[in-house]
Amino acid sequence: MKNFKQIISSCLIVCITFAGFPMAAQAGMVTTDEVSSVGAAASNRDKVSAFLAREDVSQAVQAQGVSPQAASERVKAMSDVEVAQLAGRIDQAPAGGDVLGILFTVFIVLLVTDIMGLTKVFPFTRSVR
Repeated sequence: MKNFKQIISSCLIVCITFAGFPMAAQAGMVTTDEVSSVGAAASNRDKVSAFLAREDVSQAVQAQGVSPQAASERVKAMSDVEVAQLAGRIDQAPAGGDVLGILFTVFIVLLVTDIMGLTKVFPFTRSVR
């Protein structure tokens, strides 16, 4: 018991000693590109979420065997780069057209994440993990 108390007190002495040292802080300039990229990421995420909320897209997603909630959860889990690519495809699609191409992209993204073991949307996939 005495040995245990010595170890604990030694550790506390070291911790308290190092707690008194000043911490180094780093500051830097935030560029306009960095600030605008944060706003663009949120805008892209909103655009993709609004697209998935449309009635025709929701029906097409369900026809592929994916619930609209699972698709929207996956959009929330996507990185900013993936969301930007998907939003770019939505912007390039003609109005009222090529919904199938975008749904195919969403299907492929969900399929790949299922295979990687990040999600479990499709019952017919087997995770590599």
